[in-house]
Amino acid sequence: MKIRLMKYIYLIFCLFISTAFTINAQEIVSPNKKIKVIVSKKESNGKSFGQVYFKILFKKKSEYIEVMPSSPLGILRDDQQFTDNLKLVSESKAKEVNQKYEMICGKQKLCDNLGTEKIFKYVNSNNEPLNIVFRVYNDGVAFRYEFTNKRDSLVNVIDESTTYVFPSATNRWVQQYTESYEDFFPFSDSGKTNNKKQEWGFPALFKVNNNPVWVLISEANISENNCAAKLNNSKNPNEYKVSYASPRDSFKQTGVKTTLPWNSQWHTLIIGGLSDVVESTLITDVSEPNTLEETSWIKPGAVAWIYWAYNRGSKDYQKAVEFTDLAVEMKWPYVLIDWEWDVMTNGGNITDAVNYAKSKGIKPMIWYNSGTSWLEPTPNDRLLTSEKRAEEFAWLNKIGIYGIKVDFFAGDQQDMMKYCIDILKDAAKYKIMVNFHGATVPRGWARTYPNLMTTEAVYGAEWYNNKPILTNKAAVHNATLPFTRNVIGSMDYTPVTFTNSQHPHITSYAHELALSVVFESGFQHFADRPEGYKSLPPEPKEFLKNVPVSWDNTKLVDGYPGEKVIMARRKGNQWYIGGINGKDELQTLKINFDFLGTGNFKLKLIKDGENDKSFAVEVIKIKKGDVLNVECLPRGGFVAVLEK
Repeated sequence: MKIRLMKYIYLIFCLFISTAFTINAQEIVSPNKKIKVIVSKKESNGKSFGQVYFKILFKKKSEYIEVMPSSPLGILRDDQQFTDNLKLVSESKAKEVNQKYEMICGKQKLCDNLGTEKIFKYVNSNNEPLNIVFRVYNDGVAFRYEFTNKRDSLVNVIDESTTYVFPSATNRWVQQYTESYEDFFPFSDSGKTNNKKQEWGFPALFKVNNNPVWVLISEANISENNCAAKLNNSKNPNEYKVSYASPRDSFKQTGVKTTLPWNSQWHTLIIGGLSDVVESTLITDVSEPNTLEETSWIKPGAVAWIYWAYNRGSKDYQKAVEFTDLAVEMKWPYVLIDWEWDVMTNGGNITDAVNYAKSKGIKPMIWYNSGTSWLEPTPNDRLLTSEKRAEEFAWLNKIGIYGIKVDFFAGDQQDMMKYCIDILKDAAKYKIMVNFHGATVPRGWARTYPNLMTTEAVYGAEWYNNKPILTNKAAVHNATLPFTRNVIGSMDYTPVTFTNSQHPHITSYAHELALSVVFESGFQHFADRPEGYKSLPPEPKEFLKNVPVSWDNTKLVDGYPGEKVIMARRKGNQWYIGGINGKDELQTLKINFDFLGTGNFKLKLIKDGENDKSFAVEVIKIKKGDVLNVECLPRGGFVAVLEK
């Protein structure tokens, strides 16, 4: 009797659920069938309007496992919402996206934008249209919102209900949100923190539910009609909601003001094993193609950089000369003349410094304050309008400047996104390359405007000047960045230092040397003072003279966030390998050479010596499939060059 009663109650319960929620599900599958997205809509009490959700499945061996449970979608304008009041009008057929393109700098030269796209057309309860476009790639998922109707008057897009839901048993490496994106990515298995706001910056890394499946969340293809977003999990530690940049004192706007039609940025989720995440080009895949007709003037390269050694800019002409001479000795193509160059003294001015560099065959670049945030360092007022930029860039062409570093942007609001893009566009007209500092993280602009060579947005080596915290955290931090920040674009960490700045480093010399390969940046600013490089033994010194900064291919050989990294990068016929130990204890790093082609290779290995300030050098014969164990000191590392 009890069993029959329980069955009856269960049937009644199921009937109630079926009337309360009608779930219409549609699927999109990646070209290799490994990733599946299911889009559904929950309708209350038989009504045709409701909330749209998506979930992500990943194929592990022969079955799919759930990577992301049902997660809400939706977007809000100040005049009306498109959240829990959506009705599905139509669903497009699955369409292949297949586009090959080249990158001038980055982890990979030849890229393939290959995925499956579906467009879901909805209307809200006011019959206003909204498209949600999904693309499913072999290494991830991207989606965006589109308002397709035409309206010349401005609308204000103020928020999203987009939320990324994760199982509670998920490990995470996320950075507390700051406008400069200069913080650490500490490990957490709960998502809880003492940070009251619970706001997190992109990118955010998750290892899902004790499975070997990783998800890196970010966004791409920011335009002048977007602001940048962040994540917030204050309501539930396992639910990360997308929120727009907060207003600031001089810019009261929330979200985006735009005419219609309009589309949001691409929301991106890179999914798979750690190697899938590290090697992914999804951020540039979904970004707009190159807008520049001629790009032969864009040249990645190594840069001699003054600031780190002396904790100041380039006010002293003699120091500018000293670092130009360093670039000559190290065969680096560029020297950066940093802040305060407008008041340069002690034997010469900025024009003299530029002429000296050119006389030595070195290409000079100079620093600018964006004029939007911290205004104390000068020059701070030369780029704020198109008229000022035209005048300034014409002068740079006249005296022979090849690139600019623009610093201290005010945040992630729409006006800052437009300002960055305007700088890139105007600089390109004058064949000037750009480095953004104190700015938002990369969001695909390097494909659209390939004169963008690198972006800071990282807690980098310059922090040895500011606080003592990096001394003890650098090794684990350095071993986390290749899985987080550096995945989404070039990273101006300013690495490879052997002497000390204001606060010491305790990473080994071989660890520092390895950062030239482990970290990718189209301009690689080598930060140490001249004696730091001149006093190196011949092998590491020669390595730094020749190591490339742009790559044809990248492979993650081994690694785990915060513990270890072995990165292999190819330039032409040569492979460069960099490995670092993120631990405060001895560790053996294992190089598996499965990534090699056929034939025999000569490997020159430069690794930790007897102590953290010495090197050991070996030459070894290697072929595909070999395994080499490299003993690393605490916080140690190695580099290697492979050639046939």
